[in-house]
Amino acid sequence: MSIKENVRPDGVAYYDIVIVGAGPVGLMLSTMLARWGYKIKHVDNRPEPTPTGRADGIQPRSLDLLRNMGLKAAIMDHKPARVYEVAFWDPNCKGIVRTGTWASCPTFIDARYPFTTLLHQGLIERVFIADLEKNGVHVHRPWTVRDFQTDPAQDVTYPVQVELSQVDGPRTEKIRAKYLFGGEGARSFVREKLGIPVRYHDPISHVWAVLDGVVDTDFPDIKMKATIHSEHGSIMVIPRENEMVRLYIQLASSSDPDWESKRKSTESEVQEMAKKILQPYRITWERVEWFSVYPIGQGIADNYTLDQRVFLGGDACHTHSPKAGQGMNTAFLDAQNLAWKIHAVESGFAKRDLLKTYEPERRKMAQKLLEFDNRYAKLFSQRIPAADEVKAASDNHGTEAEEHDNDFVKMFKESCEFTSGYGVYYEPNVLNWSPDHPAQSSLMLKKATKLSPGHLFINTDVTRVVDANIVHLEQEVPLNGSFRLFVFGGDPKKSRAALCDLANGLVAKKSFYTNHLRQDVSSVSHHEKNNPHSLFFTICTVFATKRSDIEISRDVPGVLARYREHVYADDLHDEKVPAAKAPAHAKTGFGDSQGVVVVRPDGYVGAIVELQEGKGTMEALNEYFSAFCTKGESATKTQARL
Repeated sequence: MSIKENVRPDGVAYYDIVIVGAGPVGLMLSTMLARWGYKIKHVDNRPEPTPTGRADGIQPRSLDLLRNMGLKAAIMDHKPARVYEVAFWDPNCKGIVRTGTWASCPTFIDARYPFTTLLHQGLIERVFIADLEKNGVHVHRPWTVRDFQTDPAQDVTYPVQVELSQVDGPRTEKIRAKYLFGGEGARSFVREKLGIPVRYHDPISHVWAVLDGVVDTDFPDIKMKATIHSEHGSIMVIPRENEMVRLYIQLASSSDPDWESKRKSTESEVQEMAKKILQPYRITWERVEWFSVYPIGQGIADNYTLDQRVFLGGDACHTHSPKAGQGMNTAFLDAQNLAWKIHAVESGFAKRDLLKTYEPERRKMAQKLLEFDNRYAKLFSQRIPAADEVKAASDNHGTEAEEHDNDFVKMFKESCEFTSGYGVYYEPNVLNWSPDHPAQSSLMLKKATKLSPGHLFINTDVTRVVDANIVHLEQEVPLNGSFRLFVFGGDPKKSRAALCDLANGLVAKKSFYTNHLRQDVSSVSHHEKNNPHSLFFTICTVFATKRSDIEISRDVPGVLARYREHVYADDLHDEKVPAAKAPAHAKTGFGDSQGVVVVRPDGYVGAIVELQEGKGTMEALNEYFSAFCTKGESATKTQARL
């Protein structure tokens, strides 16, 4: 479809997707699909982007994602706060005392950006909105969805009929779409219309107050994330941009006798509570930007979709406490997961059943989040750890978990990996290879050291051969809907024959690669470095030798050489594997051997295949992709849209 207006003779506008809600999940989904040329109707019931409050934390893995999209710089231009350490405060005879600190993202997590980025959600939304406008998509405000139904019998291509209406006016609009996405928050009309219930993990809800503002205080850790327990209650301190600070104060649980009254606490009452909790330190507010009191329950929707045409994401599917700072980050990953799968299906690259993997992958992670959040909340709200436990966590925060770690230290380390985003993984399915996968080649590797299907690809630095630049290998291919094939070639002298066989197999008739060549492949500019042959694959070749020993014309055969700007030398020292001469090979587990790592468009490993001479490697790759790919419908469909 062209992104130009497409109104049929019946007066109905036709779109690829209608997106309801312009919070983090809706904007991320819209941004990705807009870049890939989809016709989008995006509505939000608010008259403007978030003016104050709401989510503010971008975790390390989410920052990786934003960089891969080219949006990180725009986020950092707002000069957000960065949290590298967390301080823990406990009660003593004088009020409260700091009992320990630990890294926000400890060194055992191989993170590019080992900090949490804190920035007002409205500013983050505006970064996405600016990118949308560059691609011809505008968020219509204040509009909302009034009704919808799915009827493929009436129109098999555009089966979703949507009725929209102005919130503050009389206008209505009827639309037909291929998809409808409900990302309009916990009170989602789309979810309610579908009749999908929300199940709560714990019957006990909590009432929270949140205060955003500029304060005058002598509390020494006001510029850090701090968790404070006192005889008068608990506070979490979150630094923000522009000298602001956010205070989360848990007011009550539903089990408290004065539950209802605490739900009506005023701003001044909450400030007085904060003053008591922070004693012997003082605090006053120069100004308050946002104040809210709201109940939080750990809930998850039974389904994220009923028919792979109408989908839910973000808070419309899952709600939890704000303590772990996961709401916006989980929403980003919901949107990313769905976006590339819709793109793969609508481009003719993948079978429609691929969309069935969205709900189990993302719902399973939401369940893990709720379970984690429940334990995390109890850890920080219901139990004050002993000083020696806190000290153990503080002293040991840069190492791997060990058998003698106590429960508190183990929980801390688990929480760090999970909250950073690097602990998110997907279980075996048609995308994430396992012994039960249809691809049964003996060359399929289930696990190679820290690399395994369903988990994130490694972070590692390499030297790009064509220009000697040191680059982040995992960031070299932008988020463009392509699978990334990382060929770890080891010693080029030893792998030459295997690489030739791989190159010949890729261009063989009816291979997974030639099934999805670009329609304009013969006229693609020689400057195109990511997708010269196919819009769905980028090939990166990494050799375990010095850059000066690599000659592309000699060592990189056939089609692999067309990706000359994606040929790398694995010759840089890495503290994570200090003894390795080729760290990227060591991290993947290949060592002196060779292999091919298939990485999904969202950065998660799909399969790992041993690289051998002969046809075996290509046969294994063909088996893997044939499990979910079509046999060659993508080129025409993609070119028609672009």
